[in-house]
Amino acid sequence: MTAIKTEVAGRTAAPPPRAPRRRAQGLQGSRKRAGWVMLAPALVHAAVFLLLPMVMLVALSFTDYQFLGAYHWVGIDNFVQLMSDDRWRTALLNTVLYTVVTVPIAMAVALLIALGLNSGIRARGAMRVLYYMPQVTATVAVATVWLWIYQPDVGLANSVLGLFGLPPQGWLTNPNLSLPSLMLVGVWQGLGAKMVVYLAALQSVSRDQLEAAQLDGANRWQTFWNVTWPALGPAHFFVFVTSTIASFQVFDLVFVMTKGGPGSSSTVMTYEIYENAFQGLQLGYAAAQSVVLVVLIGVFTLIGLRLQKVSSDV
Repeated sequence: MTAIKTEVAGRTAAPPPRAPRRRAQGLQGSRKRAGWVMLAPALVHAAVFLLLPMVMLVALSFTDYQFLGAYHWVGIDNFVQLMSDDRWRTALLNTVLYTVVTVPIAMAVALLIALGLNSGIRARGAMRVLYYMPQVTATVAVATVWLWIYQPDVGLANSVLGLFGLPPQGWLTNPNLSLPSLMLVGVWQGLGAKMVVYLAALQSVSRDQLEAAQLDGANRWQTFWNVTWPALGPAHFFVFVTSTIASFQVFDLVFVMTKGGPGSSSTVMTYEIYENAFQGLQLGYAAAQSVVLVVLIGVFTLIGLRLQKVSSDV
């Protein structure tokens, strides 16, 4: 009886093993500190080169600051002036039109190319490299090549038209053709990156679902629409957002090929900001234009996020 009581008392008096738990908590805390230390350079870089310039941009948008000159607080006068600036309204319309046209067309063509390269065609590796080459080529070089293609007298585009008996066109000198000509170059140059994203997404589609659809008697279109297309939802969202941001920021093509002309038929928001900031030295006004550009990019990004959620819910 005494031995049993001693054993029970020994069991109840035994201390709980807290040392391993403390070591685990200490290890977790060390990992968190190490993670913050490794993130510190990136966070400092983002704060100095992204967050601080953004705050300064917003602050300058409410001033009449000019380069090396005094500046005064003007409130929302810059934004009010934007509403009555015909050239800015034209640049805004051209930018939105450029984005609305180039993004869906480039996405559709890139998806078709990815579908073709994902099939069992020959020389798939070489074809992928060829389609991706414009993406890694300097935009100035691309624009120079297309300047020759659009050249009125000996350019390739008018030479092709001549084969069909059509008159030559002023691709970059006609106000009705300058912006569509830039759209064509933008679509062509951006196909590579979109194609790579879609190709990676296609290769991750479940083979079991594809085989199950074929066994159920589904044709190619039904298999694509019911199996492949839903699986590409994240790829659609990524391509849409990155393409929209790139389209709103188009500058090099306009600067090299048209300088926003003829007139203001091909001017875009970034080129208008460049002219006001670095040629007119109206940095406060250019800052207000930049704020509007950032807001528009955010709106289109939110639209893409909303569409992605709707498609995923369906």
